[in-house]
Amino acid sequence: MPLQDAWKRISLDTKGEPVKHVWDDYLAKEKAVYANMLKTKNNRLEGTVAKLATELRLTTTHMFAFLDGIHECVDGLPELETIEEDTLIAVDIEFDRLYKQMVAYKAENLYTLPEWENIFTPEKQKELYKEQKSSHTVVRNEAKTGRNEACPCGSGKKYKKCCQGA
Repeated sequence: MPLQDAWKRISLDTKGEPVKHVWDDYLAKEKAVYANMLKTKNNRLEGTVAKLATELRLTTTHMFAFLDGIHECVDGLPELETIEEDTLIAVDIEFDRLYKQMVAYKAENLYTLPEWENIFTPEKQKELYKEQKSSHTVVRNEAKTGRNEACPCGSGKKYKKCCQGA
């Protein structure tokens, strides 16, 4: 059975809402895994899901949740819905992508871990933080339509009497 199904079964209730005690337990373990990874500068995950789970002191369902959490900052991870205990994993985690992903997910408990200083200087952490935050800034290149200009919808009316007033 794919581990995604097993994780959903234990981590979500019948309404699809998170089961608090399951998530609290997982998040504490996840934090410990990241702290150790950063402390040892180990960014390589290689082995079956079951073997990696044992090495990281996780259950296989927690290992799935961990892989789900990092899938955007690694290349070569199998499709999440196909991952089982005997699935072979061989990926390198890019720490800069990981840091930015933590910022994007607002996981302050993870991107503020003191162990990041083993990887990046505080200045580099600030730079990565700013890069991630500014990557979602939308810049408008077109000029705004003035109130008394023709409405861009093509009605022939002034903008203030048409779409602006809508």
